[in-house]
Amino acid sequence: MKTSNSIRLGVNIDHCATLRQARYREYARDRGQMVEPDPLALALVAERAGADGITVHLREDRRHIQESDVARLRECIQTRLNLEMACTDEMVAFALKTQPDSVCLVPEGRAEITTEGGLDVVRHVGLVRDVTESLQRAGIAVSLFINPEPEAIEAAAEVGADMVELHTGSFANHYYLEEARSEELDKLREGAVRAHEAGLIVNAGHGINYVNIAGVRGIPWLHELNIGHAIISRSVFTGIEEAVREMKARMRGGLL
Repeated sequence: MKTSNSIRLGVNIDHCATLRQARYREYARDRGQMVEPDPLALALVAERAGADGITVHLREDRRHIQESDVARLRECIQTRLNLEMACTDEMVAFALKTQPDSVCLVPEGRAEITTEGGLDVVRHVGLVRDVTESLQRAGIAVSLFINPEPEAIEAAAEVGADMVELHTGSFANHYYLEEARSEELDKLREGAVRAHEAGLIVNAGHGINYVNIAGVRGIPWLHELNIGHAIISRSVFTGIEEAVREMKARMRGGLL
């Protein structure tokens, strides 16, 4: 079983790009001159602080990360690039061109500020299988962002995914309601065991922060946590290096 000391941290840098786009969405450039902040610059500092990988979500409406961001990250980062994306022909073509180390297939709603639920693999099993196989043939590992439900986990194994990323959002949303928090954490623990037994690598993400990490890090078989909003938010006060270092320390059970 993976211990909290060996869980990897993938830093999601989408909201660095959100801040840039708030001012420069209609500008001709997405970096250089007066355009800031630069997601690549942030990613490189996060790596130096101990991030084990960089995660970005290229959304269909390009609300934050742009194609050029992903291309520059692929060229420059020293760790691993994880690309979150929808199951569309356009995104598959982009992933095959860019060659991230891994892809996490996620649902996508245009009205969402962030992804608010797991991918419905059961309903779209044929599509997810086709996308998974296309990416794997190119040497790209495939993860599915799913709720910790038995049917979703079984479907993820059925389509041949390499990994699942268990959606921790419901646990995070119920964190301050003791009974509900306990129920949601039990679902995540049971889902992690089920996924591991099905031969899937177990990752987790969404809504994880510097407080609820104390519960998340006890989920069995965790390989990697993908955390973005909390780290970017903390970095406003401490800088990205300290924000990453503190999260990694809390993942190991320190600073509590």
